[in-house]
Amino acid sequence: MAKIAVLPGDGVGPEVTAEAVKVLRAVDDHFGIGLEFESFAIGGDAFDRFGAPVRDEDIEQCGQSDAILLGAVGGPKWDAVEPALRPERGLLKIRRALGLFANLRPVTVIPELEDSSPLKVEIVRGTDLLVVRELTGGIYFGQPSRRWEDADGRAAVDTLIYREDEIERVLRLGFELARTRRQRLASVDKSNVLQSSRLWREIADELQPEYADVSLEHVLVDAMAMHLVKSPRRFDVIVTENMFGDILTDEASVLAGSIGLLPSASLGAQLGGAAGTRLGLYEPIHGSAPDLAGQNIANPTGAILSAAMLLRWSLGNESAGDAIETAVSRTLTEGFRTSDIASAGSSFMGTAQFGDEVAKRISA
Repeated sequence: MAKIAVLPGDGVGPEVTAEAVKVLRAVDDHFGIGLEFESFAIGGDAFDRFGAPVRDEDIEQCGQSDAILLGAVGGPKWDAVEPALRPERGLLKIRRALGLFANLRPVTVIPELEDSSPLKVEIVRGTDLLVVRELTGGIYFGQPSRRWEDADGRAAVDTLIYREDEIERVLRLGFELARTRRQRLASVDKSNVLQSSRLWREIADELQPEYADVSLEHVLVDAMAMHLVKSPRRFDVIVTENMFGDILTDEASVLAGSIGLLPSASLGAQLGGAAGTRLGLYEPIHGSAPDLAGQNIANPTGAILSAAMLLRWSLGNESAGDAIETAVSRTLTEGFRTSDIASAGSSFMGTAQFGDEVAKRISA
């Protein structure tokens, strides 16, 4: 038996999450895992219902689950809310509270969708990279973080701070993941300007001898932004700090053709039991897209593939994770598309209908 906490969130979050749950139920029927689902509020939904972007008691319940499935948070409806209560603070809080320090974002260009990318096919073809983003440190969490007004006008400060243990644990994960792939790790920093990046690079170099089978490359973040759109195939695993990873992964999403295609996993420390089992929060990398909400047009692929990562990383069930990825690939290969990736000769369908097609192929 495995307990899955579901945080639908805002905008299209509830719609895409419903399709991920639908597919997980189909997997459960096929593999007999014994999945149980319980829903909790986060983001603007939680603020509207409880006056906070996430409740402490709900974080506690999520921490007692085997894995967490999230939709998306935020939207212009809550733009006027004070910063400490904005929907995004709920996501930052749950990551920090549960120790989810590493965000894994795979970027794979599916052959059937090469033409969906805004970049030339010859650039994106064969791209298969994994970005590991540090998630609970850096400028998003540093203090002081405030704004004020004085005789000289308005001012604001945000603090970028990283400690050795925070850097080391995410770099180690990057090295270990590179070992399971093509043995290449690119560490991204801004060491020509930032002291925090100089420490980051120093620690990466200190760890390198422990992973002699993995080649280590240092890349400045501005150069990486260029490389991602000029030569993405040269990269295998990319590891970087919080804000750089946030920006670079959104940029990398265009390689696949739509931000709606890409999953992510926010992972904590290794747990006991089966290899690969960690508490994790799984979500598509796209935002809440409130302009698409309630229209049955959002692409649920990222959410569904996040469910595959959930099975693999938190439940240690490779076969079930593979089954979802195979079902998604078959659905796309057979020409079924949501509007964001529709092309000539494909079958256009809505969010729920696409989820039905994926679930059908698992049951088959």
